Amino acid sequence: MTLPGSPFLAYRGNDLHLEGVSLKALAQTHGTPLYVYSRQAMLAALAPYQKALQGRPHLVCYAVKANSNLAVLQTFAEAGCGFDIVSGGELARVLAAGGDPAKVVFSGVGKTRAEMKQVLEAGVRCFNVESTAELEVLSQVASGLGRTAQVSLRVNPDVDAGTHPYISTGLKGNKFGVAHELALATYRRAASLPGIAVTGIDCHIGSQITEVSPYLDALDRVLDLVEAIEAAGVPIHHLDLGGGLGITYTDETPPGADVLIGQLLARIDARGHGHRELLFEPGRSLVGNAGVLLTEVMYLKPGEHKNFCVVDAAMNDLARPALYEAWMAIVNTQVREGDAPVWDVVGPVCESGDWLGRDRALAVQPGDVLAVLSAGAYGMTMASNYNTRGRAAELMVDGEQVWVVREREAVNDLFRLERRLPR
Repeated sequence: MTLPGSPFLAYRGNDLHLEGVSLKALAQTHGTPLYVYSRQAMLAALAPYQKALQGRPHLVCYAVKANSNLAVLQTFAEAGCGFDIVSGGELARVLAAGGDPAKVVFSGVGKTRAEMKQVLEAGVRCFNVESTAELEVLSQVASGLGRTAQVSLRVNPDVDAGTHPYISTGLKGNKFGVAHELALATYRRAASLPGIAVTGIDCHIGSQITEVSPYLDALDRVLDLVEAIEAAGVPIHHLDLGGGLGITYTDETPPGADVLIGQLLARIDARGHGHRELLFEPGRSLVGNAGVLLTEVMYLKPGEHKNFCVVDAAMNDLARPALYEAWMAIVNTQVREGDAPVWDVVGPVCESGDWLGRDRALAVQPGDVLAVLSAGAYGMTMASNYNTRGRAAELMVDGEQVWVVREREAVNDLFRLERRLPR
């Protein structure tokens, strides 16, 4: 059977393995729902970024929002990565995992004063500023602390990334970034403000992008701006070209990271900007196909119009199908012979939107363990406690080694911070 995603996921005999470990055995030992990640798959996904950028000043900043488990962050920190954060909480995670704050860039449209203070005191590398209003507040906070905030402006190039509307970020109708036509004036304002030092320019056009052309279109617009900004007397040290490279969930064929970067470098060099430091912010492409969600089949419910395979994982464990109608492959961790009826794979949450996959041909029996593939990105980070359901445990595997990197939540954990009214 051909499986989308990681080469580290394969059947050995009748049992599905991630690296050297049987997924069914992990489910039996640790229970379900259960997230399992491959450390080797993450490092293999990082390698083409690092190889393509070798010999150039660069920093690969892993996008923490994709998967913020401490062991995941530790893996990338030890591999030399920086981090792209969007909250003070994510900074705290990076530091707890051993990350270097001097390799952190702080993105996001709604940075609070408290977060700005926290990040400045930690000594992060750069703020990716997304509005003139944010710039003014950051100047006040930095000046009040007697510090200087290194900034790049996130520019919205109005380029269609060709992805789902919810994860497109570079169009005029999106909330992100400074409009392209306002960027020069905003850079001039930034250069005049106390507590602010302009260091770069940032652009991020979306997520799950499967073609090179949107990146090249955005790059050309960014380089046009760089030339205009420097002509106005504001030097630009680095180009932050964001992330967003897609992965294979089913039949997508995104370019390899080395192919993408090679074409971007060729365009950068051709336009005379090869001396600048380059930053990238990959997330999904590093962890998406490194993880699976394991779930046990509880009931089979044949119907006149639909057959339902009821599992113990739900939309609170994996929100992407309900949120985006995202398609993620679902396979049995044990090969079964015979008929494979078509099922809707659904969870126990009291919502009709609680489904993990529709119209899936599966040879399955109650008690089987299914694996939802390509679940390493935007799985656990988007999980909730809806219906008072504890979040799943998380494991990391490396060869035949297995670590519990997050324990399963108990019910008491869910209301530990709540209080009854006094009587």
